[in-house]
Amino acid sequence: MDKLLIRGGNTLQGEVLISGAKNAALPELCATLLTAEPVTLLNVPRLQDVSTMLTLIRNMGVQVEQGADGAVHINAGPLSAPEAPYELVKTMRASVLALGPLLARFGEATVSLPGGCAIGSRPVDQHLKGLTAMGAEIVVEHGYMIAKLPKGRTRLKGARIATDMVTVTGTENFLMAAALAEGETILENAAQEPEIPDLAEMLIKMGAKIEGHGTSRIRIQGVERLHGCTHQVVADRIETGTFLCAVAATGGDVVLKHGRADHLDAVIDKLRDAGATVEAIAGGIRVQSQGRLKAQSFRTTEYPGFPTDMQAQFMALNAISHGASKVTETIFENRFMHVNELVRLGAHIQIDGKVSVIEGVPKLSGATVMATDLRASASLVIAGLVAEGETMVDRIYHLDRGYDQMEAKLRGIGADIERLT
Repeated sequence: MDKLLIRGGNTLQGEVLISGAKNAALPELCATLLTAEPVTLLNVPRLQDVSTMLTLIRNMGVQVEQGADGAVHINAGPLSAPEAPYELVKTMRASVLALGPLLARFGEATVSLPGGCAIGSRPVDQHLKGLTAMGAEIVVEHGYMIAKLPKGRTRLKGARIATDMVTVTGTENFLMAAALAEGETILENAAQEPEIPDLAEMLIKMGAKIEGHGTSRIRIQGVERLHGCTHQVVADRIETGTFLCAVAATGGDVVLKHGRADHLDAVIDKLRDAGATVEAIAGGIRVQSQGRLKAQSFRTTEYPGFPTDMQAQFMALNAISHGASKVTETIFENRFMHVNELVRLGAHIQIDGKVSVIEGVPKLSGATVMATDLRASASLVIAGLVAEGETMVDRIYHLDRGYDQMEAKLRGIGADIERLT
């Protein structure tokens, strides 16, 4: 099992190329199932979750060709098995995104209940509720969601879907299913994360009729068929935010090429309040930091609020900042698992339910720590970059699920970090 060895204390200087967003690439790979024509996706990140999704659609009979430059060419015309077995999706919650496209195009789908990071309950009941409103008959048995259209129907039907909570993958599933449904679908309480409009723009290139994407109310007019397209995956805002926090913590001056400042307003506002300099430049973002910053309290919430996927990374920054801060996690009930590992490095953090209270310390000290989920692993890397001595981060397969060659990118801007196999 791979580990990362980090020798802390270096400032970061130079340029980092931000990869395509995992949370956009996964639904867009599923969207290719909606058409029998070839689709090309550009800027696809090299991640374990992406590899798992490609294996999954290959298993369905889809033709997949990967280029060295991040291009993936997909032809779902030969698709013959509209199912996603547990063996292929047990490590990835995004597998539920295959349900809507398969059901919309083939009138049936069998998809395993998903796995993924153990950061809390993310039930699929909202997906089932919405697709049932569109006319699907769905049963859950033996760990699988088995969906089909009623006898005599060949297409899903448009519906008004108001979810009980804001759900990103639910919004994406409904977008894809509604694109081929009969009539109009209106999504109320829709997620607004940047990956949603990126998926919608891809579907529009394929011939879908969508309005309102990027707002809480999306309108889709279903069409009979979709065609192929070429689409570039949007830059990963969470990778961008992770590198912003890393530079803020270590000090330095780094340009994040392709980073989108307009996708990270809440995070950038907190970094500026802390004392870092963050500015949007042509083609990216520049971040500069010097000395200890001021600790910042924040509360995670749905986009455009502070993202739960940046909570752990910013907490690592708070751990070595001046003053006390309070971090409130409202999205996932089990997303403070990194706290015990940060404490092993010398952080002063106490948890009370959904709230963590952090007392900033002047320095951390290297130790062996264990990654517990994707974003927790990133927080431990940031902490290791500033800790005195050596930090060993174990179980970094979590990191590989969401970061494209993170250690190589960090080495390129001056970090002393290496992967041990």
